[in-house]
Amino acid sequence: MSDFVGTGTLVRLALRRDRVLIPVWIVVFVITAAGSAQASIDLYPDVQSRIEAARTSNASPALVSLYGRIFDETSLGELSLFKLTAFGAVLVALLAAMLVVRHTRTEEEAGRLELLSAGVVGRYAALAAALIVSSGTVVLIGMLSALALIGVGLPASGSLAFGLLWASAGLSFAGVGALTAQLTEGARTANGFTGIVLGVSYVLRAIGDSSSDGKSEWVSWLSPIGWSQQIRAYAGDRFVVVLVPLAFMAVLVAGAMALIRRRDVGAGLVRPRPGPATAAPSLRSPLALAWRLHRGSLYGWGFAFLLLGLLVGNIASNVDGFVTSDSAREMVEKLGGVNGITDAFLATEMGMVGLLASAFGIQAALRLRSEETALRAEPLLATGVSRTQWVGSHVLMALFGIALLILVAGLGSGISSGASLGNMGRQLPRMLAAAAVQLPAIWLVTGLVVVLFGFAPKLVTGAWVLFGMFLLIGQFGSIFDLPQSVMNLSPYGHTPRLPGGDFSVAPVIWLTAIAAALMGAGIATFRRRDVG
Repeated sequence: MSDFVGTGTLVRLALRRDRVLIPVWIVVFVITAAGSAQASIDLYPDVQSRIEAARTSNASPALVSLYGRIFDETSLGELSLFKLTAFGAVLVALLAAMLVVRHTRTEEEAGRLELLSAGVVGRYAALAAALIVSSGTVVLIGMLSALALIGVGLPASGSLAFGLLWASAGLSFAGVGALTAQLTEGARTANGFTGIVLGVSYVLRAIGDSSSDGKSEWVSWLSPIGWSQQIRAYAGDRFVVVLVPLAFMAVLVAGAMALIRRRDVGAGLVRPRPGPATAAPSLRSPLALAWRLHRGSLYGWGFAFLLLGLLVGNIASNVDGFVTSDSAREMVEKLGGVNGITDAFLATEMGMVGLLASAFGIQAALRLRSEETALRAEPLLATGVSRTQWVGSHVLMALFGIALLILVAGLGSGISSGASLGNMGRQLPRMLAAAAVQLPAIWLVTGLVVVLFGFAPKLVTGAWVLFGMFLLIGQFGSIFDLPQSVMNLSPYGHTPRLPGGDFSVAPVIWLTAIAAALMGAGIATFRRRDVG
């Protein structure tokens, strides 16, 4: 029997399972690219305005570290999409890796792959199917994004290069996901290892791009994100660089296949460490267990949010130089919902921080479903732990984690913006308030996960679909002049735009009340349904 027999069947199975998730994320990425280009294309009407904006960006170490360097200061396409070059590549890479882990290690952890392997399924079939689905997804994202960018008026060659930039990052990390899925016995740990590799890659790219004397630029070439960026879409279009991530992926996939031949189904190269025979006093409650399960990801997210807050605040002092034209100022103020270019920028960026914190909230709340399907919840509930205690412990950890991340981001941005603007006493409380008002909308999105978990647990991942819809409405609704009735569908659209905007307590109260009602309904329904 061939080691790849059954691959086609597993591909069809994976596509059926992700028949909603994959199309939604493809649409999100394509609309994000096209919307960003469309929003920016009229902001820099002449070459001089582009040069001024590009030089201001390149002169800011914080901007370069966060988004990357603008290689061609006269390029409208590069200036319009520079925020999505490195940062967008990270998101595509993360999607690619998680798809591979989802259809390999997650299937092994749940015991489904072992059942399938008892039939006519080859040793490499699951990995091959996961790579086909993941690679096909990111290539489709890249190609459709390129077509969309051509459609809004950007050059065809640069648009194709930008699509390949995103796709190549995804392919690199599809290979990373394939390898990490062989190392551990848990999908969450495999995703954690992937996140570490992704974080290191982003830092290496930032170090290379931020080199003021050019001596450290070579560090970017140590990073898969740096390789993608070196394609230089709209700034030379170096298509040959795509060969580097393709070779990287081939090496990692070959390594993953070698590991598959040397391990049992369900086992990993790194064996889990056995725990003590009795639990420590700190683990003798459902909340303590939930903290133990969530703390690792919370530490990683917390560090990332602190760094993000510091970078955003540091950029604030350079906004006036970056946004050079009246139309550009009007657009940023429109996105931020406030007057005053610096406050508008900070309000916009804090809205993005809120979206990222929502991703953590969804991930944390989804732990309920993963614990249930992995059959770890049922033995726990067979003890004196009630269903309300069990669900409530994970919900509380999600809410606490979100609040902590928002506080850390607000603190970091307040400190750095206060230092850069020379007014620490004023900026710190303003940025903490701007961060805090994001919480009700984020909690509401987390509440959607809880209510789906209670009413329709098999559809709980649909929370990601709703999140994608909210993201598109919130980020591009005002740009495309969507009807207010559509804008109101997004909870983020009701969040007060701080700093600088008008604060109204009514939407904060309503969002919080709806979030509480959703969570309460989800917990109450779970108490009345079968586990599993």
